Amino acid sequence: MSYDIIGDIHGHADALEALLTDLGYRNMGGAWRHLARQALFVGDFIDRGPKQMETVSLVRRMVDAGSARAVMGNHEFNAIAWFLPDPECPGEFLRKHHSAKYGDKNRKQHQAFLSAVEGSPLHEELVMWFLTLPVCLDLPDLRVIHACWHVAALEYLRAFLTVDHCLKQETMILATREPENEAEKDTPEMTVFKAVEAVLKGVEVPLPAPHTIRDKDGHDRNRVRVRWWDNGATDYRCAAMLADHERAAFPDDPVPPHALIGHDGGKPVFIGHYWLTGAPELLSNKVACVDYSVAKGGKLVAYRWDGEPTLDERKLHWVRP
Repeated sequence: MSYDIIGDIHGHADALEALLTDLGYRNMGGAWRHLARQALFVGDFIDRGPKQMETVSLVRRMVDAGSARAVMGNHEFNAIAWFLPDPECPGEFLRKHHSAKYGDKNRKQHQAFLSAVEGSPLHEELVMWFLTLPVCLDLPDLRVIHACWHVAALEYLRAFLTVDHCLKQETMILATREPENEAEKDTPEMTVFKAVEAVLKGVEVPLPAPHTIRDKDGHDRNRVRVRWWDNGATDYRCAAMLADHERAAFPDDPVPPHALIGHDGGKPVFIGHYWLTGAPELLSNKVACVDYSVAKGGKLVAYRWDGEPTLDERKLHWVRP
């Protein structure tokens, strides 16, 4: 089977249709199909963009028709947590709608999707569909996950997932129990919260003081995601998931050992999540990120995979919204 691995869409259905058209897919019998290929979506179908329902419907129809498979992104995870009540806190939800710590940040991030479905029966229907999305695809010759192929985290989660690698509703409770003590996030002991954070949002480490970064939404942060796939990225200057000129300002202090994930040199891994910019390129000859910030004026990217064990940058394909 040949696959087209497609990056984070975030409600940009027009860009998705343009990309599928360029890749040779056609809308037949209510779903986009290719005669010889299957699409693999890396998640993050919702939030931010102008066509929330059109995007989810298109992807869902392809999955139902067998012309695509999809994994869960952190935005689908957040949507589930926003909707599900917290059984331990009556009147609250697993993802707080408002908090003293974050204010209305969660609602603002999720507002495009809520504007389309909040208060309708479709809201629950789509949340239940999001729960059917596996956290990863481990196919015979390649792997797909939203943010990080973290072997230890995936092994730990095995007992908390369905046989199809989907999150159970009871697992969602554990996965949203953020440690009250910030330092607990950086201990090597695994929990469901840490494992889900790692695979859906990436591996983060605290920055050495006084360094901070500003994220894509303009918030100052004292934590940074790491280039987990790079076996040689053992210090902050090499490991920080930032542009080269930004990483150069960091010290060469070693990152915590438990953040050194690496790639085993086996199957290629395809990810999204990281809001890359510029000309699409491979992260390594075994790892490709297909998220190039379509929701912020960037590109919707796909990798056309035809069985090669070593990735080829010339097989990246993209459109602009």
